[in-house]
Amino acid sequence: MTTTTQRAASVRFIFATIFLDALGIGLLIPVFPEVIRRFGHNPEFVNHYYGYFISVYALMQFLASPILGSLSDRFGRRPVLLVSLLGAGLDYILMALAPTMGLLFAGRIVSGLTGASMTVASSYMADISDDSNRSANFGMIGAAFGLGFIVGPGLGGLLGDYSHQAPFIAAAVLNLLNFAFGYFILPESLDAEHRRDIHISKLNPFKSILKVLKPSSAMGVLVWIYLLLYLAGQSHPSVWTLYTQYKFKWSALQVGLSLSMVGLMVAVGQGYLTRIIIPKIGEETSVKLGTWINFISLAGYALAPEEWMIWAILPLIALSGVAGPALQSLISKNTPPQEQGELQGSLISIASLTAIVGPLLYTDLFARYTAADNPVHMPGAPYLAAAGFCVICLILVYVAKAKGAHE
Repeated sequence: MTTTTQRAASVRFIFATIFLDALGIGLLIPVFPEVIRRFGHNPEFVNHYYGYFISVYALMQFLASPILGSLSDRFGRRPVLLVSLLGAGLDYILMALAPTMGLLFAGRIVSGLTGASMTVASSYMADISDDSNRSANFGMIGAAFGLGFIVGPGLGGLLGDYSHQAPFIAAAVLNLLNFAFGYFILPESLDAEHRRDIHISKLNPFKSILKVLKPSSAMGVLVWIYLLLYLAGQSHPSVWTLYTQYKFKWSALQVGLSLSMVGLMVAVGQGYLTRIIIPKIGEETSVKLGTWINFISLAGYALAPEEWMIWAILPLIALSGVAGPALQSLISKNTPPQEQGELQGSLISIASLTAIVGPLLYTDLFARYTAADNPVHMPGAPYLAAAGFCVICLILVYVAKAKGAHE
């Protein structure tokens, strides 16, 4: 067991690890199209490969998360985290210097694999948390992601004006510095008596997902809520730009500012409000509160007739953000210590799966309900579908309680 000082340093390290993961993604967003254009200028070629690069990252995280989680259950969190950080740093250098599309694509695959270290970071956070700080610590994970997505795109655009390779180099340097910090500072969090052997069958991401999604247990119902909340959340990255430009004629600047506000609200909600709200009203009530507000927000985006209403709704994201950490804490509490790595790996795989499925679902709904030959014109249909998922989540909260989920 670590000391109080060591735990504080460990929380900072995990925060930095997740922040850098989000920052690395954000850094590349402004320059990826230009990087792809090094290998072909045809707009169809650029658009297709841009989509492939987004999808393959989520796919690799989906496949790798249970593997890294199980490895961390067997060998400890520290070595797996350090190898992932080192691999990410070297991989960003590879992508910066890649002379062919094949190598660039291979680098993106590796970045998805190393990005699955989120699994191990979440397991580490579960190891060093107790009932007094578990929800707050998981809130730090969301805050780190939010801050990464606030800083990343702006910094990437600034560096990209200097060189298209500069954001990759910056991401590499930051990950390698975090590796060095972890190598000298980070203690191991998983005691030897809590480690377990690796079973090949558990490395199948579909099998691990099916295991935790069994609705016969309270934990399984909670994981279903987790899946649907993440699927609802995929509506923003999938159609926000399409929707606001189509309905309100927003410029790229307006879209960028609104997404920065989204990231800021996520950081405020999960990094600050979770520490106030969850201890006062409890995890179950926090899940309900956050999901209700999420429902109201999503329905508001879908139905708002004026663009100022969108800006007025955006701050609600901070309050809706309490649902995620509270839910993750509940799931963690209902899982034995020796299974935390496998659990967190399964949760990250589920999140990655929604990142693959969500864009396909929401962009299809948007295309269908904005088509000229469709008698029903409803550009907000994707957000109404996401709001519907929140309603199902609220019903499942009561189902989980009836099955004996405990706070």
